Amino acid sequence: MSTGQFRRTAGQAGRPDDGAASVASAAIDWAIASRLAQGGAELAFTYQGERIEKNVRELAESVGSPLVTECDVRADDDLERVFREVGEAFDGGLDLLVHSVAFAAAEDLEGRFTDTPRERYWMALDVSAYSLVACARLAEPLMEARGGGSILTMTYLGGERAVPHYNVMGVAKAALDSSMQYLAWDLGQKNIRVNAVSAGPVRTLAARSIAGFPTMEAIVEERSPLRRHVEADDVGAAAAYLLSDDARNVTATTLYVDSGYHAMGM
Repeated sequence: MSTGQFRRTAGQAGRPDDGAASVASAAIDWAIASRLAQGGAELAFTYQGERIEKNVRELAESVGSPLVTECDVRADDDLERVFREVGEAFDGGLDLLVHSVAFAAAEDLEGRFTDTPRERYWMALDVSAYSLVACARLAEPLMEARGGGSILTMTYLGGERAVPHYNVMGVAKAALDSSMQYLAWDLGQKNIRVNAVSAGPVRTLAARSIAGFPTMEAIVEERSPLRRHVEADDVGAAAAYLLSDDARNVTATTLYVDSGYHAMGM
C-alpha cells in the first residue's frame, strides 16, 4: 500500500456522521488510517466545517499527510475539486479510497421509521449511499492510472435487519450495500476492488447519537459467539486487509467484524 486517500466523516449539528474528517483517536476511521499509515500508505484527509478542522489537521500531521482539504459530499463541484487535489498530491494516481460517510437527523434515530419525512429520507440516502457512487466515479481514473485500486466503505447489520432506532440509516445502509456490489461489477474490469466492513457496536461519536446504543452493545456481547465487544482497532485491521494486496481476489464482499453476531438467529 503506497498511496491512499482516507475519508472520515464527523458529527455536525444533528448528524452522527457527515462530511469528512476525524473526530478522535479511538474512532473507527482513525483506527483504519493508523493501520494504513503503519503499512506505508500516504494518506489524504478531508473534513467538513471549521469546528473540526483543527483536530483533523493535527491527526493528519501525525502521519505526515500531504493533503488536508475541506469537502461536502453533496456538492459535485466540491468532490471534483477534492479529487483533482488528490491527483495533484499523488502524481496523478490513487491506490486506496476509504469511504466512511453517513448522515441521518438525530430525531430520525429516536422515533418511528414510519414518521421519517421525505426530505430527510432522501438526505440520508444522498449522503450515506450516493456519496460512495460519486466518489468511486471520480476515483476511477486515478486508480486506473495506477493499474487498479481498492475502495472500502463502512456498513452495518441494520441494512439487512430491522434494528430498533436505526431507522432511515438502515435503509441508507441497504442502498450502500447494493451500491458496493454494483460498483464492484462495474470497476472490476479495471482491477478496482470494492468491499465493505460491517462492524459491531463500537463506542464512537456517531454511535452515541443512536438511541439505545448501550443496550445494543450489551446484547451483542451477550449473544455473539465470541461474547465480547468490538474495538476500533479490530475494524482497522479488517479494513487494512481488504485494502491490501492480500485481498487481491476479494471484491463485492462485506466482512463482518462483530464477534459473529450477524450469524445468530436470536
